[in-house]
Amino acid sequence: MDSGLPDADTVRTAVAMAVLAPSVHNTQPWRWRIGDRSIHLYTDPARTLPYTDPDQRDLLLSCGLALHHLRIAFAALGWSAVVHRLPNPKDPDHLAAIELVPHRPTGSDVSLSAAIAQRRTDRRRYSSWPVPPGHLALVQERAAALGAVVRRIEPAVYGDVVDAIRTAADRHAADPDYRHELSMWSGKHSSPDGVPARNTPRRNPADELPGREFVGPALVDGTQSPDAAELLALGTASDDRGSRLRAGEALSAALLTATNIGLATCVLTEPLEIPQLRARLHADALDDGIFPQALIRIGWAPTSAAPLPATPRRAVADVLDPFVAED
Repeated sequence: MDSGLPDADTVRTAVAMAVLAPSVHNTQPWRWRIGDRSIHLYTDPARTLPYTDPDQRDLLLSCGLALHHLRIAFAALGWSAVVHRLPNPKDPDHLAAIELVPHRPTGSDVSLSAAIAQRRTDRRRYSSWPVPPGHLALVQERAAALGAVVRRIEPAVYGDVVDAIRTAADRHAADPDYRHELSMWSGKHSSPDGVPARNTPRRNPADELPGREFVGPALVDGTQSPDAAELLALGTASDDRGSRLRAGEALSAALLTATNIGLATCVLTEPLEIPQLRARLHADALDDGIFPQALIRIGWAPTSAAPLPATPRRAVADVLDPFVAED
């Protein structure tokens, strides 16, 4: 590599941290290309989900999450990322070009970087401990710095949001194409991608806020106490592809901030994958023109809960394209 980038080991370390980002069904729908002066993020068209994610909203969120993870990783390693989003209108798969400049890591950079490996998607019930308002405010502040709004779902509209989540689950349960696609990406035991059975609990019909029902759930959830989780909505002022990519970056900041505090999180996008339900949430849950991009369940995991195993990831070599010289 030329002097435009750090050494190859530093770049590979940052990419290895970036691909720990969560993604829809753990599809890991990204590819990275290393030039001599910049790093490029692309979508992987082979990993789209036409029945789960017909408009590729979740795909762009997933890639935005990985992009922010990369930025945080580089910041902790002493490099600040300058991101050019959607740099090539003729290539919609080319999502970002990242240039790097030397940077002195801050305490926030280091703590958020450490949270990358610690973060898990926790689909279990949470404890009865309330989330302090100050913790929620910090999550909101970190997301706002990246152009997104995070709102607590208030009691007046909470029932409407829960109804949308339940309706989405029912519609998907009746859709054979969706169910087949889900079966291809869940219930895994040794695959480097997809949602592993060991990380998904069996859906409890008594739960007020149902999660997505994956194939072959094998995670035991013994929590009996009332679940005091908060439900947050993350949205953007626009709903174009660039906004969805930025929403993923803001979602990453929110999840890593929560993890650093010690909170458990689970991203919910199922009702936003159905246009009519997404429009309903846009009108009812976010009433000032903010487009919902993701819901976040956030709370304290019970002290008795066993640590969750890491969800598998593909090897860095499998998501890196060959080196490309730049003009």
